[in-house]
Amino acid sequence: MTSTLVTPPTTARGASARPAAPPRPRGPRWWKDATGTLTWLSMLIVVALWVSNGGVQGLFTGAAGLLKGTGQLTGLIASDLLLLQVLLMARIPWVERAYGQDELARKHRLVGFGSFTLMLAHIVLIVLGYAAGSNSSVLGKLWEMIASYPGMLLATAGTMALTMVVVTSIRKARAKLKHESWHLLHLYAYLGVGFALPHQLWTGADFLASPAATVYWWSLWVAAAGAVLAFRVGLPVWRSLRHRLVVQRVVTEAPGVVSVHVTGRRLDKLPVRAGQFFVWRFLDGPGWTRGHPYSLSAAPDGRSLRITVKALGDDSSKLRRVKPGTKVLVEGPYGRLTGAARTRRRVTFVASGIGITPIRAMLEEFDYSPGEATLIYRTSGTQDIVFRTELEELARRRGVTVHHLPGHRNADPGNWLPGGGVRRDPAGALLELVPEIARNDVYACGPQTWMDAVQEAAVRAGARPDRVHLERFEF
Repeated sequence: MTSTLVTPPTTARGASARPAAPPRPRGPRWWKDATGTLTWLSMLIVVALWVSNGGVQGLFTGAAGLLKGTGQLTGLIASDLLLLQVLLMARIPWVERAYGQDELARKHRLVGFGSFTLMLAHIVLIVLGYAAGSNSSVLGKLWEMIASYPGMLLATAGTMALTMVVVTSIRKARAKLKHESWHLLHLYAYLGVGFALPHQLWTGADFLASPAATVYWWSLWVAAAGAVLAFRVGLPVWRSLRHRLVVQRVVTEAPGVVSVHVTGRRLDKLPVRAGQFFVWRFLDGPGWTRGHPYSLSAAPDGRSLRITVKALGDDSSKLRRVKPGTKVLVEGPYGRLTGAARTRRRVTFVASGIGITPIRAMLEEFDYSPGEATLIYRTSGTQDIVFRTELEELARRRGVTVHHLPGHRNADPGNWLPGGGVRRDPAGALLELVPEIARNDVYACGPQTWMDAVQEAAVRAGARPDRVHLERFEF
């Protein structure tokens, strides 16, 4: 293992200061439990409404009744999950802070595939049920329903849109798409959900079967639509107009890596912390509508914001050509990889590649005394080190211990260390670099499999699992 160590001086700022009490985690933890409970409660309500409207009795009216009744139930649960899926990714601030975008995205994916599977089951069962009841062919009955039943043409278009979204969300298919293309296709999910409403109103008897059912379904639809309009549209527009963000300058940090400095009005009122990210849109021509999540690479100071981006795609490559004065729209801030999760005075940061960006911001913002903060920074080579001068300054001024670990990627995906050279135990190497890691909070940022390896090594080295903090964005 190659390690370049920057040792902190004993006279760094704060050496004589009395250590403050460990910061305690903050955040609406009860929202997490409440959200999960409400999800299961909503499905229970849907089943109860179906039962109260004679759903069970219909199952015993022959094969056609069994198929149609089961199809109705799967359709109702699919609709419920589809709307809950929209709520999950509406970026409601309280829910987002409780779960974090990574966990919300995983739940969104799980609920999405579940609702889509139930929707397909609904279509198949309903068509089979109606075909059995009328002695028609399955394909003939399907065409009749699409062509003559109210709202079915729109429902068919919505099903096609949702199918396209689901197919392109499969990992292998998504890996072949550019992020920009996948994001655009994913927006068709809203179209699919919207096209389902007329079908439910005109042909879905359970939607209007009783006052309770009508109130429930309309309330869920209004909540989903209202959350999207308020938190995906209204709040970002309001914040962008309030703060009037513009690009101040663009600085090259390393080969293929640039920092974009942004200024605006009343940025001290922007509720953002180091470690968080915004979804950014630069109004510099075609493609500005596509938003991209970039973490802050400097602690917010109330006067400016900075992001640092590596050219990995078409839009990220364009950032090096963004001109000063370009207007900027933002959504956020999002993410909970912040000091709110911290429980200990001592803290270890582990970064790989461009994952140094939120780590750099947290190093600047966090409160610690000399020797209480350690940074381990993995790069492909010394030429790829980002913020070299700034990290050296933090080591000198704040007393941060910095370990640079250059080297090519390890062939073993379960090893976070550089590849080549002498084989080292991942946990033993981490313990060698941070002997007191059991007393530390550990923050990691980098590729998903690499973060998983860091997490496993940290726990094996003695860190408590609940003190290892990371956010994953590859699903």
